[in-house]
Amino acid sequence: MIATRLIAVIVSLTPIPNLALAQDHSQPYAGQETRSIKSLSDADIQELRQGGGWGLALPAELNGKPGPAHLLEHSAELELSAEQIAAIEKMFADMRQEAISTGERLIAAEAALSTAFEGDGPDAGQLAELVQAAEAARSELRLVHLSRHLATPSILTREQIDKYQVLRGYAEDPCDVVPEGHDATMWKEHNGCG
Repeated sequence: MIATRLIAVIVSLTPIPNLALAQDHSQPYAGQETRSIKSLSDADIQELRQGGGWGLALPAELNGKPGPAHLLEHSAELELSAEQIAAIEKMFADMRQEAISTGERLIAAEAALSTAFEGDGPDAGQLAELVQAAEAARSELRLVHLSRHLATPSILTREQIDKYQVLRGYAEDPCDVVPEGHDATMWKEHNGCG
């Protein structure tokens, strides 16, 4: 009994940390409340209106499926033929046109969602419709970009894809790294190093 009371006294005298004080008080969203569309920055809107990738095709890009915009940027280093450039330019133009149209739908859907939360906010049914509209546009936009990444390997040679990986920083240049035990001259010759 004395031991139980002693423990109760010790516990009652032990300060309980204030969890609110222990939390990080950074303000990661400060300033964003002034945005007209709360979920999109001006840079996001500009990227969407230009048909930019907005990072939506990273699963393809980082797994060896180059994007048409970056292929055109590196056309000289990749030694793309005139036929390859023409095919990639058409692919890029079509993708960009679709991406701009779909991006505008996403911007409008995010604006509607943002506006719906002004005042009392939407009811559950309205909220579901607004979220579904925004996510449908985002999903379609992602498909636009990923589908073009999926189509580029058939236009390129394996060597061009490998070179693209090096140019984009996803792989080491075999000319810069000679594996241990290999003759440097022979290695560079076999890997087409100049």
